[in-house]
Amino acid sequence: MKIRELMTTDIITCTPTSSVMEVAKHMKTSDVGSIPVVDNHRLVGMITDRDIVIRCIALGLDPNTTKSEDCMTKNPVTVSPDTDAHEAADLMSSEQIRRLPVVENGNLVGICALGDLAVVDIHVNEAGDALSGISEQSRIH
Repeated sequence: MKIRELMTTDIITCTPTSSVMEVAKHMKTSDVGSIPVVDNHRLVGMITDRDIVIRCIALGLDPNTTKSEDCMTKNPVTVSPDTDAHEAADLMSSEQIRRLPVVENGNLVGICALGDLAVVDIHVNEAGDALSGISEQSRIH
């Protein structure tokens, strides 16, 4: 099965100049823990609730004036819509991430979350294996 069949296409995004406070409010109202950062539909980063805490709040920065580009993870790992679900699960495990932005022709077209893979009948319990790999504490993001 291809990622295009699993991905979410209704994506909440922010821009590099969005304030961290705006991003946090979007996370709250949308009940999500990460938001893609886009510039003219092009993915430039991902910002997570953890990024906000570690790269803004814990440093004493003002979330009203700090921009998402100052806290986001740059050059996020991505997949194409034609990526196989098995490959995506392996990538999530090896990179220890729970969400994969889906990019086509340089533009963000979707998000594939670990939960999207869990509902698919992929063999060898790849979603579970991916979660195990993600949960390992072998590296810090």
